[in-house]
Amino acid sequence: MTSALDDKLVVAISSRALFNLEEENRLFESGDPEGYMRLQLERLDVPAQPGIAYSMVRKLLRFNEDGQDRVEVVILSRNDPVSGMRIFSSGAATALQLERGVFTQGRPPFGYLRPLRADIFLSANADDVREALAAGFPAAHVMVDARPAGNRYPDEVRIAFDGDAVLFSDEAEQVFQKRGLAAFQRHEQRKADLPLPEGPFKPFLVALNRLQQSGSPHMRIRTVLVTARGAPAHRRAIQTLMRWNIRVDEAMFLGGLPKGEFLREFEPDFFFDDQTGHISQAARHVPAGHVAAGVTNVAAGGETPGRRTRSKRA
Repeated sequence: MTSALDDKLVVAISSRALFNLEEENRLFESGDPEGYMRLQLERLDVPAQPGIAYSMVRKLLRFNEDGQDRVEVVILSRNDPVSGMRIFSSGAATALQLERGVFTQGRPPFGYLRPLRADIFLSANADDVREALAAGFPAAHVMVDARPAGNRYPDEVRIAFDGDAVLFSDEAEQVFQKRGLAAFQRHEQRKADLPLPEGPFKPFLVALNRLQQSGSPHMRIRTVLVTARGAPAHRRAIQTLMRWNIRVDEAMFLGGLPKGEFLREFEPDFFFDDQTGHISQAARHVPAGHVAAGVTNVAAGGETPGRRTRSKRA
């Protein structure tokens, strides 16, 4: 058993993000946690069906197929240890390489991201995601009712990112929110050669680039930037990625067009965006997760990094 997590891409994920446990979760939310645990134990040998993030996780783990451990997936869940047994058995039923898990029985689990050296945290619990973002980790609230990933690209992990408040900071988005589109365009033209500050998901994109360069003979990663920016504001986004020495395989500068149909054509295993409207629209076509960061989430009345709340279960 490998003990070190150094030099691996580490994905921390909640049970409901990885597997479809919505029937069981409804029982828990009805106020019957003991009944929830009994049901999980009764179904210990009944593998849970894949959840929304399953495709991305399964493909990432294929980077280990040549015997070199490049990716580690850790279950980080508010589930109880009894329910945790079913999660591991569900993984084993589909030959999913799961060795590690932390089950907190209702307590917030995000504190364990640091010792895990997690590169990303995916959860069906929005409050846990906000806490993780506040602690400085890339994190997304998985839309459990989103459309599952397609199967046309079995040897390619396909991931789509929004730009502002996801890969980049929300600096430019703040200008747009306060002063409108014309001021935003002028701001970005004036600063076109100045890289944007990094956003919450830059570290994850860096980790994906590192994984891509590791030389796996079995798998590839394909990334796309899908942004509401259009010309001339596109230039600063491209210049920023160049300055970071990070590449994306595709870029879509949509100038405010709805993202969903473009994402449907790209067929990502996952899409990350900070705006709930974009996520709701995209989730009709592809797996999607909300990044509760930046001024848009504050304006919408949501939490933002630095503001803490209590939550129930993921």
